[in-house]
Amino acid sequence: MDQQKIYDMEFAKIYPLLVNKAKRKGRTESEVQEVIQWLTGYGKKEIASAASGTISYADFFNHAPELNPNRKLIKGSICGVRVEDIEEPLMQEIRYLDKLVDELAKGRSMEKILRENKE
Repeated sequence: MDQQKIYDMEFAKIYPLLVNKAKRKGRTESEVQEVIQWLTGYGKKEIASAASGTISYADFFNHAPELNPNRKLIKGSICGVRVEDIEEPLMQEIRYLDKLVDELAKGRSMEKILRENKE
């Protein structure tokens, strides 16, 4: 799938996929929301509004209130590509979220997922 198709997809179509991935592994929607809040700075109400609205995935990230500076600590592969090596900034932000939800689904603790206690 090309980047533009991903950017044009509605967040409302992607959000349930992220939640279902986590739920299949025993995690909760609340935890997915916490990960999204940490990454983007959106509050729960804003996430819920986006999840029921028509905002594109690109605009969801482009209008994020405050991207967490610690997101640069996210390392590893998603879909066979290392997130730290992605050159397109918007795609990297999208893959950061994919990686965080992947870590959530794999059972990592929230402290580790949210890169707490890093210096």
